[in-house]
Amino acid sequence: LLDAGLVRDAADLYSLRKDDLLKLERMGEKSADNLLAALDESKKNELDKLLFALGIRHVGAKVARILATEFGSMEKLQQAQPEELAQIRDIGDKIAESAVTWLNVPANIDLVERLAAAGLTMTFTPPASQEDNPFFGKTLVFTGTMPTLGRAEAKTMAQDVGAKVSGSVSKKTDYVIAGAEAGSKLEKAQQLGVTVIDEAEFLRLLKGE
Repeated sequence: LLDAGLVRDAADLYSLRKDDLLKLERMGEKSADNLLAALDESKKNELDKLLFALGIRHVGAKVARILATEFGSMEKLQQAQPEELAQIRDIGDKIAESAVTWLNVPANIDLVERLAAAGLTMTFTPPASQEDNPFFGKTLVFTGTMPTLGRAEAKTMAQDVGAKVSGSVSKKTDYVIAGAEAGSKLEKAQQLGVTVIDEAEFLRLLKGE
């Protein structure tokens, strides 16, 4: 896409047309349709996912989530001052300065405006209480490689239903979600008698089933 001059930045992805894609080497109709469908689906992702995807320095998945929760919209975040962000727990001066600086660069302002015009979600809705969810109040540990979920995505999904996510296994761990090549954390869970489940079971319980 870059070599063909079809994309210069993230916003250009949302103006791609099927005819343009079909001109690319090794790009058939099915691949073009899948790409366009995935791009269209990505517009539904809320503000936290967008902030993380923009690649702002020091703004990882956790910080993006905090900022989205605190401000609720891109518009309000763009109006924030560094000292306002720095007062938020887990943010601090370095992250605050980085985020505010990025959001005020003219080229980045233009990028955000074009993404908004393309239909991307610029707001964040905090999840409702999930006290009835099987994972609510439980301590989870993720280990190994999941078939479809990235570690950060799985962690966020668990936290959305009120679970606590830890990096180590102990007697206080309620569930270990194990993927391929789980290693020592899986072994320790088995030694301690901690419940071990796979990604499929994690997603099933996550839905409250």
